[in-house]
Amino acid sequence: MGSITAILKTVDDFVWGVPLIVLIMGTGIYLTVRLGILQFRKLGKAFKYMVKNEEGAEGEVSSFGALCTAMAATIGTGNIVGVATAIVTGGPGALFWMVIAACFGMATKYSEGLLAVKFRGDRGNGRFLGGPFYYIEKGMGKNWRWLGKLFAVFAVCAGLMGIGTITQVNGIASATEGFFDPGRENTVTVFGMEYTVTTVVTAFVVAFFTALVVIGGLKRIASVSSIIVPFMAIAYVAVCISIIIYHIDAIPGVIAEVVQGAFGLRAAAGGALGSMMMAMQMGVARGIFSNEAGLGSAPIAAAAARTNEPVRQGLVSMTGTFVDTIVVCTMTGLTILVTGAYDVAVEKNLEGVEVTSQAFTAGLPWADGVGPAVLMTALAFFAFTTILGWDYYSERCLEYLSGGNMTAVKVFRWLYILAVLIGPFMTVSAVWTIADIFNGLMAIPNLIALLTLSGIIAYETKSYFRRLDSGKIKEW
Repeated sequence: MGSITAILKTVDDFVWGVPLIVLIMGTGIYLTVRLGILQFRKLGKAFKYMVKNEEGAEGEVSSFGALCTAMAATIGTGNIVGVATAIVTGGPGALFWMVIAACFGMATKYSEGLLAVKFRGDRGNGRFLGGPFYYIEKGMGKNWRWLGKLFAVFAVCAGLMGIGTITQVNGIASATEGFFDPGRENTVTVFGMEYTVTTVVTAFVVAFFTALVVIGGLKRIASVSSIIVPFMAIAYVAVCISIIIYHIDAIPGVIAEVVQGAFGLRAAAGGALGSMMMAMQMGVARGIFSNEAGLGSAPIAAAAARTNEPVRQGLVSMTGTFVDTIVVCTMTGLTILVTGAYDVAVEKNLEGVEVTSQAFTAGLPWADGVGPAVLMTALAFFAFTTILGWDYYSERCLEYLSGGNMTAVKVFRWLYILAVLIGPFMTVSAVWTIADIFNGLMAIPNLIALLTLSGIIAYETKSYFRRLDSGKIKEW
């Protein structure tokens, strides 16, 4: 087992090495320049489009529903566990690079949403299918269909065997066990191993609710996500802001620490470059893992949006990256730093959710137990919606691969539910590595397509705003 883990780690380091990070960041920078920093110029309009439906448009769900489905998959353990991992490994400066990556990632997410709607396929009965596999095949030509299929295979594997199921339900089980039975006093034997009763109950409860939602298809997933995602994101950010305000005196020092750490200014002369590179690598990698800009997952949901204008959905899509990373991840990072949880983590070798838990425990000293309870609830709901989002992504990719065979999709749903059920009883370290690998492999075909089709993205953008300015398009 140790040798398999070592092999997986080697593959993961290779996939998520400097070339892929440069490709992801480079694509975001290139699209930002080509689109004239559209993500900043049109951010206000994007938020207006997010909450206003387009009249007479075709699609399965509202733009907001499609966005919430995409955000269901992105706002998850990456916002809580991923941020903590990035800061502990790469130092406070990792938070700076996480935000920078998100700023450029918004242009990438905009482009993905635009192409998803432009090249989506009408499956009849009001159903639309789209995503990187379609804009590769239709935009780049049928000779590139193999690249679209490759993306779809990687996405199905990522959903079923990694980021969509086992890692998420493991996060929920760890959070509930840490809150209800931290001393592991009530245990049972499952598959020859000892687990807490809390873990077993969690496995069945999460699998049951997953089945209730995913069997209902996209509309039920979008409906549930549209309620849970905004509510939990607002509640989580509100608690983080409360903690930050309580420790407001620490903010100037923390900001200085983040900036200095981002450029290796706190390291000894010989280690400054290495410190900066580590902060950059961890910040960019964990930021991308959180908001998925460039991975090609979000456009699968965007393709189902009720809209006739690709640009409009592109603008809505990019708000997901803003909320996920620039808002939620930043709040998590600042909470960890202002409460001193980072220093405790370094001293006691804390990792992942333990670091954020330390921040919430220390951050709300006037309300004993409230911080950990809020964190457990947030982690549980964020991870649950990620399970739902990735089921949808995987189903749509499988539908593309199978030529629309819905029997295969229905069988997949039950396999997905089974993976959720057994997730808490599996070793999670190797699974996280597998998830990382498939996420990285998904990004490569998608980024190739975005760069190849950047001319279409630029043309569609100019055409839309020219028609909008001339009054040919009614905005509301």
